[in-house]
Amino acid sequence: MTAIVGVLFATLFGALALGAWVGITLIATSLVLLWSFRSIPVERLLSQYTFNILTTPELVALPLFILMGEFLFRTKLSRSLFNGLSPWAALLPGRLLHVNVIGCTIFAAISGSSAATTQVVGRIALDELRKRGYDERIAIGSLAGAGTLGFLIPPSSVMIIYGVLADESVLRLFTAGFLPGILLAMCFMAWIMIHTTMRPELLPADDGAQRRMSWGQRFAALRELGPTLFLILCVLGSMYAGIATPSEAAAVGVLGALIVSGLQGELNWPTLKAVGLGAVQTCGMIGLIVLGASILGNVAAFLGVPRFVAEVVTGWGLSPLMLIVVLTLLYLVLGCFLDGFSMIVMTLPIVMPLVIAAGFDKLWFGIYLIIAVEMAQITPPVGFNLFVIQGLTKQPLSTIARVTLPYLLIMVAFVFLLVAVPGIVSILPRLMLG
Repeated sequence: MTAIVGVLFATLFGALALGAWVGITLIATSLVLLWSFRSIPVERLLSQYTFNILTTPELVALPLFILMGEFLFRTKLSRSLFNGLSPWAALLPGRLLHVNVIGCTIFAAISGSSAATTQVVGRIALDELRKRGYDERIAIGSLAGAGTLGFLIPPSSVMIIYGVLADESVLRLFTAGFLPGILLAMCFMAWIMIHTTMRPELLPADDGAQRRMSWGQRFAALRELGPTLFLILCVLGSMYAGIATPSEAAAVGVLGALIVSGLQGELNWPTLKAVGLGAVQTCGMIGLIVLGASILGNVAAFLGVPRFVAEVVTGWGLSPLMLIVVLTLLYLVLGCFLDGFSMIVMTLPIVMPLVIAAGFDKLWFGIYLIIAVEMAQITPPVGFNLFVIQGLTKQPLSTIARVTLPYLLIMVAFVFLLVAVPGIVSILPRLMLG
């Protein structure tokens, strides 16, 4: 068994170090293990796995949410969000910096992607905050932290992948992500209030018209949020009203995105071509990773690797809390080298038996894992949100990582809050779904 584990990790990390695609690496590792330690018809097994995995009904929602995100990326929602939220955010300590957090929280409820959330909200918000005299470093940090909420607040592409790989209800995962997502956003806002109160020089002396608006003008500005709220109603409303399954709700969301694009004058042939190409490329990449992860997970289970690792770790005598500490450190390290999708698919087959044996359920661990993926999004040198913000601001990656560090630490602390109060994850699924 030690030889099997050694070959597994040597092949896996060796191929990644050589620059091989993650999906190809996972499939190649599976084949090497089978050829080395079992004499079975690999080609027949591979074709059967491929068909079974890629025809999983829950995966239908994934390309639809990706397609919806591609449409929304090319609309004017970023401008609408800023105009609708800024009159209200100006009333809070920290003022318009809260537009980043609230805007990302709202957009996360329709996008399913952390990178898309960061890009759409930051495209207008960073420029507006810079022109109004806000310190660019705190604006960048708040956007990078809040942008990660795109994975935690449903609908979430990462939740769909976890649900398929862990055999957990996608609807229950969506429901479980609401309260942690809102609380984490509130933690980000609390830090902005504390930080700007301690260092008022980070804010401009005056924000202009937003702070002098009448209440009538503030309520009138909420009309700008109409397209976003319409899309939230299409996706989440159809699911929780019992009208649509998650996959059907994704189709309703695509229809809603088409309507919004048309009404904003963005629906044309160049847009449709860009949307189609972007969706196909993203779906192809994620589909290959999911396929490779599922094959490797099945092969590892067939060879007894998860059971062996679970027995070794159990022999260490770790308490459930210490296990989470070790896993959090592991994911922070992996986040320096791997993207979030790869972290989930590469570790889940081995880690899942450990957390189940420690007394955590799959639903709770799913939310924990999503937050770990969010950490990876802002962990240098490969944190994808950092690259998105670098493209928006042209700032050095080291500067962006430094100003994002407080939000990374908030997420680490939030993980241990979930350990202490697991009901934060389970209460909504229990109340809404039984």
